[in-house]
Amino acid sequence: MIARLEGVLLERTPTRVVIDVRGVGYEAWIPLSTFSQLPDDGKTVALRVYTHVREDALVLYGFASEAERAAFELLLHASGVGPKLAQRILSGIEAAALVRAIRASDLATLRTVPGVGAKLAEKICVELRDRVEELAAFASEGAAAPARARAGDDDGTRAQLVSALLNLQTPRPKAERVADDVLEELGASAGLGELVRAALRRLAR
Repeated sequence: MIARLEGVLLERTPTRVVIDVRGVGYEAWIPLSTFSQLPDDGKTVALRVYTHVREDALVLYGFASEAERAAFELLLHASGVGPKLAQRILSGIEAAALVRAIRASDLATLRTVPGVGAKLAEKICVELRDRVEELAAFASEGAAAPARARAGDDDGTRAQLVSALLNLQTPRPKAERVADDVLEELGASAGLGELVRAALRRLAR
């Protein structure tokens, strides 16, 4: 199993990276909290990795901190939560906030993530309550800095926001409509992580 990747950052989007490790390009899916900590393209990056093995594929999920990876693995212990949904949850709720939500049975916070309804939110709280203390020590690490949009214009920011929502399984028409609404409300100068989380909250309404 691959547990860590260190190499040159070739490509990045808010949900995906490609890292060159001695001539081999590894694709890894990432949450927004990891995206906010990535260096510029061409720089060296190191990610902790969760390797998900399926019959037809081997899929890597990358994380900037052990807290993020621990939160991801914790979510996989909840019935009904697979890797893609765990990635989406961590893109909407950072590890420390996830700990607080599970401890307090805060269903409203969990339901801000598209795809997490009342029943699934309750399952997550009930099934993970006894395990959440394993995550609490990691989640005490400093919160990730907000991702700032790197494009120099509103169109570039909008494109990144729409791309992130598409990769989080949002249909394109809805992604474009919500992106426009969020950009009008918060402005293109807001952090990309802030924009995506605001969009996810709208989608969950």
